[in-house]
Amino acid sequence: MAVTWRNVAVGKVFLVGAGPGDPGLISARGLELLARADVVLYDALAHPALREVCRPDAELRNVGKRFGEPSSAQEAINAEMIALARAGKSVVRLKGGDPLLFARGAEEALALRAAGIAFEIVPAVPSPIGAAAYAGIPLTHRDLSSSVTFITGSDRAGVPWSPESWKKLATATDTICVLMGMRRIDAICAAIVEGGRPTTTPVAVIQWGARAAQRVVTGTLSTIADLARGTGLTNPAVIVVGEVVALRETLAWYEALPLFGKRLLVPRPSGQAGRTARAIRERGGEPTVLPLIEIAPPPEPAALAAALTELASYDWVLFTSENGVVRALDALRATGRDARAFGSTRIGVIGPRTGAALERYGLVPDLVAEEHVGEGFARDILKQGTPRRVLLLRALAARDALPSTLRAAGVTVDVVAAYETKPAPGVSTELRELCEGHLLDAVLLTSSSTAESLVERLGTDAPGLLSGLTIASIGPVTTRTAEGLGLRVQVTASTYTVDGLLDALERHYRGS
Repeated sequence: MAVTWRNVAVGKVFLVGAGPGDPGLISARGLELLARADVVLYDALAHPALREVCRPDAELRNVGKRFGEPSSAQEAINAEMIALARAGKSVVRLKGGDPLLFARGAEEALALRAAGIAFEIVPAVPSPIGAAAYAGIPLTHRDLSSSVTFITGSDRAGVPWSPESWKKLATATDTICVLMGMRRIDAICAAIVEGGRPTTTPVAVIQWGARAAQRVVTGTLSTIADLARGTGLTNPAVIVVGEVVALRETLAWYEALPLFGKRLLVPRPSGQAGRTARAIRERGGEPTVLPLIEIAPPPEPAALAAALTELASYDWVLFTSENGVVRALDALRATGRDARAFGSTRIGVIGPRTGAALERYGLVPDLVAEEHVGEGFARDILKQGTPRRVLLLRALAARDALPSTLRAAGVTVDVVAAYETKPAPGVSTELRELCEGHLLDAVLLTSSSTAESLVERLGTDAPGLLSGLTIASIGPVTTRTAEGLGLRVQVTASTYTVDGLLDALERHYRGS
């Protein structure tokens, strides 16, 4: 988006709040702007998953400021935004929490206004409100609190507020939320007590609120400093003081999610990992997306093109994966044809996800296999009557159970590769660091190819590096592949879908 400024074409800056942690809490407007920005200047506290929605060609720059660590000066950030906008760029300044609540968004907006740069402010869930909600603490309650104050642990220059200031605040409001106050928590609590609050007033410290790494410690004004220090809590954290904290014992919900705090490796191709990552976060886990395989065109595209010209001549066309649907039907569209090319041919798929992918192209499957394995799929086809000729569009490397079972029944089966899975480049070092640094709790194996790529990347060290992790497989076929590679699989899903895999992992962690 460009505007005219003194006869010079300039872009626009969007000051976007990322919300308190969970990437699902960003606004729809913020997500839309991220997806189309030329440049994204992001803070340290903005969830990394938000950067995954950016354009592949977008420039991503980390300008986060953290206490005691090298970081960008505010003046430098202001100058960077102005320079980028004057170069005609659409710039998203992605800020943790809300851009106008203790986030220096107002200072940035003033600098942009002074420079004549067009800007827009996109608010978000403020971090203390989001963190408290995810900790099960309402900041107000009709019987307990009718007022709330937000305050930082120090003034603009980083100088601690005086004890007198904290004393005045102590009884002036029902609930006090202190941001970035952990370094002075002893003095803050003591001053609030001196100001008139009882030492028994409930207090909570919430670290990394609204993330799977969230940790919450509760106590009182007289005990919280020692309790927080004893459990190693540091910034980023919110200190909540007030009677509402006592409600956490009843209202805590986030930590009760079935996969809360579990760090799961998602080695799926980048185009499919997003949906899996969202499903993990909905269950309280933290996905680490590291594509170990990528989906590539088939090595013989002419064979696919030839098969697509004869779709109407088959009794059945079969798809065993979402990738097969997308690759084959995109290739069909590229020739200028659409769903009408199938004529009266019946279509069968494995799994509801594959069926949903087909429906996006205007086709409804005639059969969705009850079992998510080739043998079961073949039996379901034969129950409909023995077909004369079948086309199977699948990955280049796949099990032969489906075509073999059909051929044994006298069916002519043409197997054509719609795509090929290949090892994704450049992830071996990162994968090894995750394993050696004990930064994972479990690995999700969603196919035999992910298991093979996982072991290939780690080499002969794979069984040892993965021995402390829970290895979860999407089904018995993948489990046999992984075990044949020397891995110990603790979880095998009985329903061969990602949701089924996560259900099985939940049962494993519950011990049921």
